[in-house]
Amino acid sequence: MNSEPSTRPGMVIRPIDESEWRAWLDVDEEAFSEDNSPARADAFRSLLEFDRSLGAFDGDLLAGVVAGLTFTMTVPGGPKPVCGVTAVAVLPSHRRRGVLTSLMRRQLEGLHESGEPVAALYATEAAIYQRFGYGRATDNLFLTIPARSPFAAHAPVDPSLRLRVVRPAAEARADLQKVFDTVLPTRPGLYARNDAKWNILMADDPDHRRGGSALRCVIAEDDAGPRGYALFRVKPGFTENDVPDGELRVVDLFGLDPAAYALLWRHVLDRDLCSRVRAPIRPVDDPIMHLLAEPRLLNAGFVDEMWVRVVDVDRALAARAYAAPVDVVLDVQDTVCPWNAGRWRLSAGAGGAVCARTTDPADVELPVSVLGAAYLGGRTLGAYQAAGVVRETRPGALRALSAAMAWDVAPWGGMIF
Repeated sequence: MNSEPSTRPGMVIRPIDESEWRAWLDVDEEAFSEDNSPARADAFRSLLEFDRSLGAFDGDLLAGVVAGLTFTMTVPGGPKPVCGVTAVAVLPSHRRRGVLTSLMRRQLEGLHESGEPVAALYATEAAIYQRFGYGRATDNLFLTIPARSPFAAHAPVDPSLRLRVVRPAAEARADLQKVFDTVLPTRPGLYARNDAKWNILMADDPDHRRGGSALRCVIAEDDAGPRGYALFRVKPGFTENDVPDGELRVVDLFGLDPAAYALLWRHVLDRDLCSRVRAPIRPVDDPIMHLLAEPRLLNAGFVDEMWVRVVDVDRALAARAYAAPVDVVLDVQDTVCPWNAGRWRLSAGAGGAVCARTTDPADVELPVSVLGAAYLGGRTLGAYQAAGVVRETRPGALRALSAAMAWDVAPWGGMIF
């Protein structure tokens, strides 16, 4: 991409050179009011793709940044290329001066030119990215479960399973990767973890343990190999009467089958000297909700997780699978990416999906952010109609579209990028 001025005179948007890494990190740390240890900074640097990372320069000053990561993400129907947007930061001295808008627009234009039809991000402030066409595509379940909560009578048990504790946790990486790569295609939103992402997950920098222990690992396995794993930390504690009051914090937990999954949860809930288990990042359809005898003990809540942007309507909608046949004309509103605006016919059936321009009358009128929200299969569209966001012009068309885009397994990213 060539350099070009932004909407603000004197501001230039261009890719970052690797030699400008220190300036990049300074912007990120200032915007997020945090300091990275040398180890964490090195891990961050290994993740970045500098040729896909944009900077906004006010003269010689780097005032804002945004990064794009090359991902393979599971969408309904299988793995597809998705751009992971991260490290969106603007110096406090340059806020509300068009820097963020210039960066986001330039990035979307670049994705359109390169043919990447979908982008996804985790938002520090959710309200920011809706104005750039991102839709809330996944939710994150957080749980605080009392230790030793009883399991339901139907909770599966497999006598062939056993648990293996691994210390240090990093030594189990090959087994963890094997489990994760098997789970990966089963849930929309999960993305393939490259070496840099596994390094970040397994890093055990004491400065970022937040009062917890070193990273701990337990593997559920049988004679054929690993069938699941749990990564966690324990924050020790005692009440004023010297009663154990530790807190176990789940970092990552996956199982290949119900029995292995149940065994891993039993282990973290039965850990000695702990009074509660916090699991802050879980899918909204986590099976643990059906494993406890008393589901109210989950103390569950949820917040937005991943936001998705349809960069190219035709390529994005044709790339995924659909749960039911559909033939509908969409009138898409998109002021940020004008190449998407207008009417598109989506036809999907057993032979796949086609999305193309049409002059036929619209059946559904909707903003591009709603397509992003529904893209991974976790959003029904009726609520958007009730909120006045979507308009149906042919009776029954919205329900048909919603049923087709829905997916049985709830989407979930599982690890912030």
